[in-house]
Amino acid sequence: MTTAVIKPEAKARNRSLKQFLNHRAAVASAGVLILLIFTAVFAPWLAPYDPYDLAMTDTGMLEFEAPPSRTFLLGTDAIGRDVLSRLIFGGRISLTIGLVSASISILVGSILGVLAGYLGHWTDLVLSRFADAVSTFPALFLILTVSSFVRPSIFNVMAVIGLLSWMPTFRLMRAEVLRLKQVDFIEGAQALGANNFRIMLLHLMPNAIAPIIVQATLGVAEAILTESALSFLGLGVQQPIASWGNMLADARNMTVLQSQPWLWLPPGLAIFVTVLAINFMGDGLRDAINPRKG
Repeated sequence: MTTAVIKPEAKARNRSLKQFLNHRAAVASAGVLILLIFTAVFAPWLAPYDPYDLAMTDTGMLEFEAPPSRTFLLGTDAIGRDVLSRLIFGGRISLTIGLVSASISILVGSILGVLAGYLGHWTDLVLSRFADAVSTFPALFLILTVSSFVRPSIFNVMAVIGLLSWMPTFRLMRAEVLRLKQVDFIEGAQALGANNFRIMLLHLMPNAIAPIIVQATLGVAEAILTESALSFLGLGVQQPIASWGNMLADARNMTVLQSQPWLWLPPGLAIFVTVLAINFMGDGLRDAINPRKG
């Protein structure tokens, strides 16, 4: 009778999965995020109205700043557009910006981090000092400054946020590479004549990816908050395109804040729930991949 041999890698994956599933907040947050992504993907079919059309009653009357009702579940905005439809389509834009911006920052930070950590010497010195110099400026202030010099658009918002948010990933990747390059399998690859590019791409980056995944989840949350701030200040996604940030811009009016909560409360809650869910899931992933846990 033979017994199945479970490889160490499989054991580690099973242990990590079990650790993640034991984190109830992370599992619940993952469910919330799946629902949000599903809503964003199928927005054209789930939204009750066109987010750009003016809302009308059955009698043909335009509805401006109408409170929630059976016809318009979250009311209408100052221009007469359905708030629920714009909230659903706004989620598509905000989540896309968060994911793409985080991907850009992770890619840039990982490449620079592995170069600095593995090549060392002047490469490490130059890149580390450059990262330190950029980090001396508050991130949001730096992004606001750069955004004021470029034409506001979805593409520019994603590029600016992504290209100015790579420093934490750089430091994390550099630290992981400094640890990994002393491990036996890296020295073995060097002894077999593998070039630096092959070692960095096929050996270092895949083995340093676990903590980067956690950083990526946090980066998505930060990008969504940053996009919301930029759009709120008029430097992000521009009307008539809906995003949660520019929907919140209506709250700059004191009258809206006090008497028309249906205009700012839904996008505010959407941002809050999304960022909270991403952070909880990041905590669960961190606990799952931490070798000192379990």
